[in-house]
Amino acid sequence: MFELCASGHEATTAKYLPRDIQAEFVSPVENGLQVRWADDGHESVYTWDWLERHGPKSNVSQETPLRRRFWGNEIKHSPPSVRYSDVMRDDEGVQEWTRKIVRCLLYLEDRINNWNKHEYGMCYVDDCPVYPKATQELLERIAQIRHTHYGIFPMLHVNPVRCLMQPGGFWDFTSDLASKDTAYTSLALSAHTDTTYFSDPAGLQLFHLLSHIEGSGGVSLLVDGFRAAMELKKRAPEAYHVLSRFQVPSHASGNDGLSIRPFAPFPVLNHDPVTGELVQVRWNNDDRDVLPHGDKYRDLEKWYDAAQQWVQLLRSEEAEFWDQLRPGRPLSESIGQ
Repeated sequence: MFELCASGHEATTAKYLPRDIQAEFVSPVENGLQVRWADDGHESVYTWDWLERHGPKSNVSQETPLRRRFWGNEIKHSPPSVRYSDVMRDDEGVQEWTRKIVRCLLYLEDRINNWNKHEYGMCYVDDCPVYPKATQELLERIAQIRHTHYGIFPMLHVNPVRCLMQPGGFWDFTSDLASKDTAYTSLALSAHTDTTYFSDPAGLQLFHLLSHIEGSGGVSLLVDGFRAAMELKKRAPEAYHVLSRFQVPSHASGNDGLSIRPFAPFPVLNHDPVTGELVQVRWNNDDRDVLPHGDKYRDLEKWYDAAQQWVQLLRSEEAEFWDQLRPGRPLSESIGQ
C-alpha cells in the first residue's frame, strides 16, 4: 500500500509503512468496507464506489469502455445547443451544456449511465449577450479560465469607461497580426487542434464572434477527430498504428522572446496506457516542428504516408461541418479529447 493514509491528525507516508502490514479486522458497513489495521489499530473506511473504481480487475478489457458519439457533416441539420439563460440560471443548465461538450466519460455508476445521450465534443450557446464580460461569465460557469502567453487584454465592464487589464486567458482579437499566429490573419485554416505546443493542451475552448458588420468569409470548420481516427483505423490500420507511435515535435514561436515547446514530442493519436482507448488527438500541421532523422525515425516516410491518409479523411466532404459563427451564439468545443 503506497497511498497516503490518515491516522488521527498524523499523515503516514509510504516511507514509514511496514512491509508486513496486514488487516486485523475487516467488516462491510453501510457505505463501504471498514478495516482495522494490525500495526497500530487505526481504522479506515473505503466506500463501495472507491473500491469499484480502484479495486483489482481480473481482466482490463472488462472495464467499462469510453462511450462516444461520432458525427460528420450531417450534424449541420441539428447541431447541439443550449440557452445562455439556462446555463446562467442553475447548475442543471451547466450540466446539460457540459454533457454536450465532453467527449468521454468513464461510467462506473448506473445513475450516470444516461450521460451518453449527449456527447459531441462541441456545443453552441444561444442568446448570449454580445459583449466580452458576459462571455467571460459564461465560461466561468464551467471553471476558471486558463491563462496563456497571448498577452494582456482589456476587459470592459458594464460601465464602458472602466477597463480592467488581465492576463491572456480570455481575449478578443481580429486579423491584425498583433500576435504572430495564423489565427490573427485572414488565411484559411485547415482542420487542426489548438495548443499542441503545450505539454497539456487546452481542454475546452470557446469562440464568440462579437461583430461581423458587412463582413464576408470567416466561416468556421469543425471536424470530429475521433470519428476520423476510427475511420483511419478501419481503412488503414497500419497508418493508424504509425500515427499512434511516431512522436511529433511541436512549437509556438514568431513573436520576439517567445518559444514554447512541450516537455516531449507526442504522437498524433494518444491512448490510455491501461485500456488502450484513444483519448486525445493532437494535430496541427502549422505548429508542427521538423521531424528528426536518425535510426529512431528510419521509417519517416511511413509517417508522411500515414499523415496523408489522415488528412484525406479530415478533408472529406462527409467529415467537414462548415458554419458561420454569429454574434450572440458562441461555440464551445473540446480540443482533441
